[in-house]
Amino acid sequence: MSERLSCDDLAAIVDAHADALLLFARQWSVVSAEDIVQEAFLQLVRRVRGNDPPEHVVPWLFRVVRNESISWHHASRRSRARENRVAAEQPCWFEPSMETRLDAIRAVEELQTLPVDQREVIVARIWGGLSFEEIAALTESSRSTVHRRYCSALETLRRNLS
Repeated sequence: MSERLSCDDLAAIVDAHADALLLFARQWSVVSAEDIVQEAFLQLVRRVRGNDPPEHVVPWLFRVVRNESISWHHASRRSRARENRVAAEQPCWFEPSMETRLDAIRAVEELQTLPVDQREVIVARIWGGLSFEEIAALTESSRSTVHRRYCSALETLRRNLS
């Protein structure tokens, strides 16, 4: 397929292969799979615009998705390791108190079991002191979504820590 690809050709390729590429990308990361597939299609468009389309488009797309997925996976692992290292150096989020009888280690463990979107709202609100409006802007969510995540997270923590 070394001839010039038209916009219709590119649209047909996206329609025919996007779902399979997404499924393929999810082997490495459910969170970033859509971004990875989008990046593969953007690379294809750049190659077509540069008059250098790949000879076999579909296998090329799968190779790009695989390479991007592996890169994202490794970057994510490095980032998590770095975050864990920094977190280990920070003081504990909870100060144990005989009055509240809150087990700080268990509380941190429960906090870490929350979905990322709920955990980030809890940390931003309680430890960061941010308002719901500020958290909404930070997470690019609505204020009501942020409030719902906050309430849901608190309820989960209350239930699991009681």
